Formats: sequence, structure tokens, C-alpha cells
Amino acid sequence: MFIEQPPWFYRALFPGVTWRIPAEKKCVYLTFDDGPIPEVTPWVLDILDTYGIKATFFMVGDNVRKHPEVFRMVIDRGHRVGNHTFNHIQGIKFWTKNYLANVEKAAEYIPSNLFRPPHGHMRFPQVVWLRRHYHIVMWDVVTRDYSPHMTPNGVFNVVKNYTRNGSVIVFHDSLKAERNMREAMPRAVEWLLKEGYEFKVFE
Repeated sequence: MFIEQPPWFYRALFPGVTWRIPAEKKCVYLTFDDGPIPEVTPWVLDILDTYGIKATFFMVGDNVRKHPEVFRMVIDRGHRVGNHTFNHIQGIKFWTKNYLANVEKAAEYIPSNLFRPPHGHMRFPQVVWLRRHYHIVMWDVVTRDYSPHMTPNGVFNVVKNYTRNGSVIVFHDSLKAERNMREAMPRAVEWLLKEGYEFKVFE
């Protein structure tokens, strides 16, 4: 559970960021990290179109640089995008100045007020600066679709067991996650719709 749903004390380390949107009605925020890539992202878009739902894509700047046509597909189909750094780097492994420079380099390719730190790792000074310039979006349900130790059924069960009103759910449109995500994500979407959840995107 520590990985799938961050505990309260971990959330307390990052005040002023979004982990979940408290809601009276049944709604979820479906998000995808680490794209866009031509091998996976267009397929995700087709699935979302099939179900008539929108999502938020937190993109790696270098992937956008390499695949601008896939980035444009995401925008043209009405989805939201967010900054996920230029090189998918972890804040705790970099000096603040260098980390923020990487974020700003990504911003040259990804015009957005939304930011999600790779792996959720940041130093406190980085959080302070980023909060002034971005809406920092974390999560309260991470599917672990990227893990070689997970199965598609296990990924689906993470969504089924941990989702609640206002949950922010993370999948990955990446090659590492593709095997699990291609099977589990449509199942999860169908289950959420059957349970009466509305899909929302971040403003």
C-alpha cells in the first residue's frame, strides 16, 4: 500500500500540492506519465476516444522534442498536458538550480501550468519555487504498471482497491509500462464507468 497509495506522513512532506481532489460526487482524474512516444501514446488516445473520456498527460520534455506530432495529437484530441521535467530527473538527486533549469527547459516545449515531479521526489526549496509557478499534481493511486513484478490483473486491482471520490490515478504511456497498461487500463476505465465515476481533467 505504501507504493500504491502514499501514506499521510509522506503527503505531509509536500504541503500545498495536490494528491487528491476531495469530492462529494464520484469522479476521478486519470493521468499518464512519461510520454509522449509513438509506440504507445496514440493507442492510449484511441482508447480514451472509444470511451469518450479525457485525461491529463504529464510529459517528458525531451520526448516532446523528439515526437512533436504525438504531442500535437494529445492537444488536438482535447486532453490536458503537464510538465514532467525535460529528462525525467528526480529532484532529490540534483541541486535545486539544476533541477529547476531542467523543468524550465521542458516548459519551452510544454506550455502548461501543471507539473508533476518524476517519482514524486523533490527537495523542499524546489517545492517552494515550483508552487509559485505551477500547480503541482501528485497522486493518490499509482498503478505500478511499469513494474516487471506486476501483472495486468494486479494493475487493475490497484485501481479497483484504492480508488475513491476525487482520486488522481497514474498510468504510464511508456515502453516499460506497455505490457501491463495495454490490458489493465481499458479494464480499469470500464470498471470506473460501471461504478459511476466521472472522468475529469485538471484546469
